[in-house]
Amino acid sequence: MEKFETIPAVRHYLKEERRRGKSVGLVPTMGALHQGHVELIRQSKNSTDTTVVSLFVNPIQFNSPEDLENYPRDVVQDLELLAREAVDVVFIPDEREMYPEAVITEFDFGPMEQILEGQFRPGHFNGVGIVVSKLLHIIQPDDAFFGQKDLQQVTVIRRLVRDLSFDTRVVTVPTVREANGLALSSRNRRLSKEGGDTASLLHQTLLFCQDELLKGGDWLSIKKQAINQKLRPASIEPEYLEMVELNRFSLISRPMSGVPYALCIAAFIEKIRLIDNIVIGEEQN
Repeated sequence: MEKFETIPAVRHYLKEERRRGKSVGLVPTMGALHQGHVELIRQSKNSTDTTVVSLFVNPIQFNSPEDLENYPRDVVQDLELLAREAVDVVFIPDEREMYPEAVITEFDFGPMEQILEGQFRPGHFNGVGIVVSKLLHIIQPDDAFFGQKDLQQVTVIRRLVRDLSFDTRVVTVPTVREANGLALSSRNRRLSKEGGDTASLLHQTLLFCQDELLKGGDWLSIKKQAINQKLRPASIEPEYLEMVELNRFSLISRPMSGVPYALCIAAFIEKIRLIDNIVIGEEQN
């Protein structure tokens, strides 16, 4: 496993890999790796010749200094996991390497960043757009792999890739879950056992909403019922519970025939913000 901390070094190595005719896959991460990341890595290894995993906690996508400070970090454990998975290249830049000076470029993703995560985390998608653009420019992957758990983020990245003509295929990998249904997240390690059990209600709530919608129920009534009967009894007050159509990632109040849609939720459990979703219709690939 090759490890690089500078942009010129990783670029030089990958240039030689491409010269030998090898395809490149990128798995961008912020570390604190878990089985969901492992699935991304395995998808990359199955699809490309050289898999690159980046480990970089991107400060400019955090709108809360406390959230950035508390984000879990364990580089030693991450490297051990990557070695076990036989990853080819690890790119571990520090903040000065990625941002030698203050970034003044800004992305505006229009209406798709004004709802859900964009509404509650102002500036988040600008930070995501900048770091992903830099990684795609540095690594120049044939394929880049992202988890469905961050569905809105993947939608924004797809638009970024199209608008800026990056020669990269964005691959969405289905969410990996705990046995109780909780979507795997680096933030989960900050939950107590009781908190993890409570957090599983997010997925259960989404499943309830999906079942009621597929029976022909009214979304607003289903949403109210889910909040009052599933979440509030467990002292969960969601930041949002919404239905979006996936083509434009816009809010809808009823499913549209032939149009894939998703149910999305965000809530704080033990002061830790968690998100989840279910895609209905067809998954993005």
